[in-house]
Amino acid sequence: MTQEEIKELKEKALKQFLSGESLTGKNGAFAPMLREFMEEALEAEMSSHLSDEEKGSKAGNKRNGKGKKTLKSSQGDVTINTPQDRNSTFEPEIVAKRQRILADNLEKQIIGMYGMGNSLRDISAHIEEMYDSKISTHVLSDITDRVIPKVKEWQDRPLEPVYCILWLDAMHFKVREEGKVKHKALYNILGINKAGRKEVLGMYISESEGANFWLQVLTQLNNRGLKDILIACTDNLTGFSEAIHSVYPKTDIQLCIVHQIRNSMKYVASKDQKDFMKDLKLVYKADTKDQAESALLDLEEKWGKRYPIVIRSWNDNWDRLSAYFEYTAPIRKLIYTTNAVEAFHRQVRKVTKTKGAFTNDMALLKLVYLATRRIEKKWNAPLQNWGLVVQQLAIKFEGRLELDLATNETKN
Repeated sequence: MTQEEIKELKEKALKQFLSGESLTGKNGAFAPMLREFMEEALEAEMSSHLSDEEKGSKAGNKRNGKGKKTLKSSQGDVTINTPQDRNSTFEPEIVAKRQRILADNLEKQIIGMYGMGNSLRDISAHIEEMYDSKISTHVLSDITDRVIPKVKEWQDRPLEPVYCILWLDAMHFKVREEGKVKHKALYNILGINKAGRKEVLGMYISESEGANFWLQVLTQLNNRGLKDILIACTDNLTGFSEAIHSVYPKTDIQLCIVHQIRNSMKYVASKDQKDFMKDLKLVYKADTKDQAESALLDLEEKWGKRYPIVIRSWNDNWDRLSAYFEYTAPIRKLIYTTNAVEAFHRQVRKVTKTKGAFTNDMALLKLVYLATRRIEKKWNAPLQNWGLVVQQLAIKFEGRLELDLATNETKN
């Protein structure tokens, strides 16, 4: 579907939902989705069929146009294009040749499983149990691969020119590669646009972090239309701040205070942790930067000889750890930690937690993409108190984020 068709589909779905009309019937907004899925499923089965024949003794068979079939369902009729082969040996599983009636509500199950990222084995077992229709995991694998173009299209979609806040953090997964299981990091970029709505800008797989990796990611964001980032919140990955400023030199960078605290406490003896944390809170919970710096000096005087590496880390990173002191409390709450993207990760984990090692990078991307699209549907309102926050940002970043008070909308 084109972007315009998707927009029209959303508008139609909302209208029908509010009026109580069927979304999956003949004229329902979701009918095109069902039709598209059924046709893609049949194409995947045909590709698998021709591939199997090519490996066997029936080489030479080819596609031979398409026919039409109208399937009756509990919600109305659905007309689909059915692929045909020259030798007429193609026997589809998902819609048999002589099948004219879909099992009640099967379309809802298909669309649900298509977007849930369930394992191929689970999907196959569910369909067989519920509808007495067998679909092999091999065929299901081909069907789910039809998501790949959608993943790539989503990864390359145009972005808004300005994002107020970006959070960047990683999830870690096991992926099979060349017969070995490797640990890979999946970095997700979560942003707040000028309307105050959350959006996942992209996800990127890397075996190791560094300036070169992040430079490629940020360059891609720039090529997709993102020209300015007001504030970027990171977990202090090596080379990341430098990469940001090489593409977005005006961006304010805030290192995650929570990550810094976690890393610091790893090197503090358990017997000292309670007292150390009491003194450390005076630093990052101070009302002003001057108060925080005074508390940091006191921390160094008391603990510097015992834990010099910990204190040195706070001093070396202080400029980017303390950036949030320049903002009011509502903005500080948003940027002092990467909790926003970590909350997103927890929702993704609900889908991926039962997985072992993914078969390849794309298998991982497919599942996280599907989970992301579901999660984003819940982000249908601006952040709390966004009207107040965006006004403060417009003043702080004058000329980079302007407000049109006549329409109460932002512009750039």
